[in-house]
Amino acid sequence: MDTVAVVLSDPERLALSRVALNAPRETDVVVDVSYSGISTGTERLLWSGRMPAFPGMGYPLVPGYESIGRVVEAGASSAHPVGAHVFVPGSNGFRDVRGLFGGAASTLVVSSEKIVAVDEALGERGVLLALAATAYHAIRTPGASRPDLIVGHGVLGRLVARLALVDGEAPPVVWETNAGRAEPAVGYDVVHPDQDQRRDYRCIVDVSGDSTILDRLIARLAPGGEIVLAGFYEKPLSFSFPPAFMREARMRVAAEWKRADLAAVNALINAGSLSLNGLVTHRADAYAAEGAYRTAFEDPACLKMVLDWRSCA
Repeated sequence: MDTVAVVLSDPERLALSRVALNAPRETDVVVDVSYSGISTGTERLLWSGRMPAFPGMGYPLVPGYESIGRVVEAGASSAHPVGAHVFVPGSNGFRDVRGLFGGAASTLVVSSEKIVAVDEALGERGVLLALAATAYHAIRTPGASRPDLIVGHGVLGRLVARLALVDGEAPPVVWETNAGRAEPAVGYDVVHPDQDQRRDYRCIVDVSGDSTILDRLIARLAPGGEIVLAGFYEKPLSFSFPPAFMREARMRVAAEWKRADLAAVNALINAGSLSLNGLVTHRADAYAAEGAYRTAFEDPACLKMVLDWRSCA
């Protein structure tokens, strides 16, 4: 078996190539991909060559961890039947290239335990499930505090804000320095940091990925307040100790989402409690992948780029 896939042969060298697939095992499924999303965080670092040391890192590789498609073959022990519409958080089912994270391909071989059935009516919006699970993991896992300030109004920041509103509590404030990304915001305010004088935030969730931001955030904390690092940071983070000491500041790193987070946001979406509308702003045919990746990484107006694989075979 083989497939058409996005292959990064080296930093900033990306092309659509045909690659070999592993033979599926009895616990695997074969998925024909309809759509995949482009991550402007981790995939940008892979594309630019700035990704910190990470298990499985190396070139050539197939990027992507946000794919939606249909099961076309299912092993005897698969948990998903043929015809199921599923979200695939990546795959390592390639013979001669690395799968980090391996979702940007027209056909995927993946363990049925990794995928989750989703409502087909979501269409291309289904690629956002991983980001929604990331947002959920940052603020809704046991022991997590509800955010009253979110830093960054990209897709992840918007999903954190939407999840913060699910329980009907007071809306969070969102900081955004790019005026073009301030709207639309439904149910919460988006402001430039310079317009906000508050210094009593109990929980600040940073999704900016800015490794220089800690001192500015610590200065805005209430005593005993918490900063949640929910972005991906390519450079070391540091902060001045005395202000953090005076506030007895707490910091938490929100790691990668877990399967329970994926199931939780899928349930919220199915119940109509969490909307994925208005987050996909750009679309491209998979054959135009090289230009699509550059647009995703270089155009500030692009919140989420989706590749359409339906014409690939």
